[in-house]
Amino acid sequence: MVVSSILSKAYSTVRKPSSSSLLLHHLRYLSNIPENTVYGGPKPQNPNQRVTLTHLKQKHKKGEPITMVTAYDYPSAVHLDEAGIDICLVGDSAAMVVHGHDTTLPISLEEMLVHCRSVSRGAKRPLLVGDLPFGTYESSPNQAVDTAIRVLKEGGMDAIKLEGGAPSRITAAKAIVEAGIAVMGHVGLTPQAISVLGGFRPQGKNVASALKVVETAMSLQEAGCFSVVLECVPAPVAAAATSALRIPTIGIGAGPFCSGQVLVYHDLLGMLQHPHHAKVTPKFCKQYGQVGDVINKALLEYKEEVTNRSFPGPAHTPYKMSDSDVNGFLNELEKMGLGEAASSAAGAAEKAEAAAGVP
Repeated sequence: MVVSSILSKAYSTVRKPSSSSLLLHHLRYLSNIPENTVYGGPKPQNPNQRVTLTHLKQKHKKGEPITMVTAYDYPSAVHLDEAGIDICLVGDSAAMVVHGHDTTLPISLEEMLVHCRSVSRGAKRPLLVGDLPFGTYESSPNQAVDTAIRVLKEGGMDAIKLEGGAPSRITAAKAIVEAGIAVMGHVGLTPQAISVLGGFRPQGKNVASALKVVETAMSLQEAGCFSVVLECVPAPVAAAATSALRIPTIGIGAGPFCSGQVLVYHDLLGMLQHPHHAKVTPKFCKQYGQVGDVINKALLEYKEEVTNRSFPGPAHTPYKMSDSDVNGFLNELEKMGLGEAASSAAGAAEKAEAAAGVP
């Protein structure tokens, strides 16, 4: 009884939660929105902080260009966020620019999910779109939906992108949309189809191919896609597709007549400056920086300063010991029989004092 009385009094002295906080507490557990875990799904769509499909529709209706850039990790996502980019695409192009493959085909769903999670932690403003990698959605509508669900629930994306306009892919897009997931289509040069395209070749350069690009884009729209990427097609073809569709087109190597533009992060920054990479830099890409040159210069300077022992200097050796602690440390080393270590420590202390100008 005494214990229960004490506990009762202690509880009464604790500030009780307000009715509003209790309501929010219960709502959290009753809500169908998962908590912030690895399976947390898309970030909350706060209209004041986050680009949504509604924002994109409004921009499209007003004729305002939409900006999209790829990102593959936390730092690149933060840069896109700070720049105010509308859409952040976690592209399967990571296979080439991050993992060093010659095509996009080798990257797995598990690898893509790692990239998606990293990006979702860094980009709080853009709409996040995750690519479905090759081999993860073509077999059946069920496979497509299962993969798309994982990209949202485990990757933290807001939407997915899939390539091509073959009947199986149109069916996949429709099934994913019907499952309640936003889908971005992709026509023209579709890198996952290089086996049948015969390499990274532009599309729509003759009448039949041009009509196919427009018709495929329209089929993806009818399947419920909220946008379509047009890659490596002539400007008149992109203009025709943009005019024929009620949804935005995002161009990459498709000229200026699309509803928006997308470029690969590494390409537009000029990060891959080594001659080996020159052959895979797209003709359509404008480099807005030569970040690769800056990185190379910084690494060479670092190597030189480490080699000539000018780094780290006093400014980058910030952690100090008091004189008494240094002497005590030296004495203890001597007692342990570590005379050479004590001499080294004493010499380092003297040099540090001399460098700092201590008399």
